[in-house]
Formats: sequence, C-alpha cells, structure tokens
Amino acid sequence: MFFINSILLGIGLAMDAFSVSIVNAISEPNMSRTRQCGISCVYAFFQFLMPLTGWLCVHTIASVFTQVQKFIPWIALILLLYIGIKMIVEALASRKTACSTCKKKGDECKKCSVTLESHALSLKVLFIQGIATSIDALSTGFTIAEYGLLMASIASLIIAAVTFAICLTGLKIGRFAGKKLSSSAEIFGGIILICIGIEIFVRGIFGLA
Repeated sequence: MFFINSILLGIGLAMDAFSVSIVNAISEPNMSRTRQCGISCVYAFFQFLMPLTGWLCVHTIASVFTQVQKFIPWIALILLLYIGIKMIVEALASRKTACSTCKKKGDECKKCSVTLESHALSLKVLFIQGIATSIDALSTGFTIAEYGLLMASIASLIIAAVTFAICLTGLKIGRFAGKKLSSSAEIFGGIILICIGIEIFVRGIFGLA
C-alpha cells in the first residue's frame, strides 16, 4: 500500500507540472528528446524536494510551517502570472519583427529562427515553473508525517519518478499541439499558464481537492 499510495500521490501532485509541460512544448514544438528529458528532470527534482522539505518542516517547525501554508497559493499565482504574461508580451513583440514572407517560425527564415531561439525556455523560467507547480506539495509533509526519514525519502523519490514520466508525456503531447497552433502557440501557452496559476490559487484558497 505504501508504494500504491505514493504513486497515486505522485499522479495528483504532477498534474500542474503536466499542464505546464504541455505549454512548454506548445511554445517550442521542435524541442529535442534530450531537452524534454532535462525539463522533466527539473520538475521531478522539485516534486521530490517539496514533499521532503514539508516533512522536515512538520518534524521541526510545524507551527511556523502551518502559518506559511496560507501564502503558498499566492506564491504559485504570482510566479505563473509572471511567466504567462511575459510569454504573451514576448510573443506579441516577436510578431512585429518576424519575417513578412515566412509564416512558419524557424523553419525557413534565419531571422525567424533567431527570434524563436530567444524565446526558448530558459533555465531561470524553468526553475520558476518548477517551484510554482510543486510548492503546494509542501503540504504533503503532513500526509507523510508518520513516515520515518527513509520512508519519506522513498515516497518523495516515487513522486519524482511519476512526475518525470507524466511531464515527459505532456511534452510529447505539447509538441504535436504546437505544430498545429503555429504562430499563436506562445500566446496560447501564456494564457494557459495564467489559467493554471488562477486554478492553483482558487484550489489552495478554498481548500479544493
């Protein structure tokens, strides 16, 4: 039951990262397999780190951690709003400088290729996404509070492995969608990120499952 519960917990926690993974691939449909694995690893790392950090907080500064929990939805909302709005602004700006004869980004025009590359997911933005989509997993510290450090670490590793697989799936789905959306991909992706931020905020504030 320990492994089953950890897997189910991982699936639940990975849903936000799954959605953001789709957005990333929509905005960067030509993403390589190595890059997909790297992005999935970052999300998996944060999904491993947050539950374990929550467990440590429960066993050390539980009263303080309980107070901090109320700010978690706000942090996720602010981070995803920032990334989403930034993506939309950059996409609109790139339309003004794109080649007038090339409709497909980065496929035929070198100028478009430069523009597309500059908007590729940076490590800074990826880390912000990782934090934003996993910060609510801090509360999982209460869920696994009865475990010892070893069991809590194993549970966090299982959650990370599940997250990796789910995010990799999301990236593959997003690549297909990105090729269909073409030039509107980044704007569409930015809107989705904003919606995800609002969803996390509403779910956290009102205690929705």
